[in-house]
Amino acid sequence: MAAIIDWHSKAVLSYKISNTMDSQLVMSVLNDALEKHPHPKIFNTDQGSQYTSEIHTKRLKDLGITISMDGKGRATDNSCIERFWRSAKCERIYLNEYQSISELITDVDDLY
Repeated sequence: MAAIIDWHSKAVLSYKISNTMDSQLVMSVLNDALEKHPHPKIFNTDQGSQYTSEIHTKRLKDLGITISMDGKGRATDNSCIERFWRSAKCERIYLNEYQSISELITDVDDLY
């Protein structure tokens, strides 16, 4: 699962669920979020390989968006997204046994 949240409004701009967390998933979420909020000044992520990939950083740099990355092992640096993950997991995902990814997606879509 990859998600982007607006720090100011705390609104979920985009998220997607997949059985792989790769650059393609992250780029899809990024492009969806940029359609809704095309001119962010800063984009904050952790230091995962998907976010440090050339395709991801190049897209942000080409749009003139400042890239901010959390310190290693510092989940509190991005508390908005960490709260989103906690809510999604504790309010939906951990409470159910899903038979398929599509079932999980439908259930989480109902939450957000």
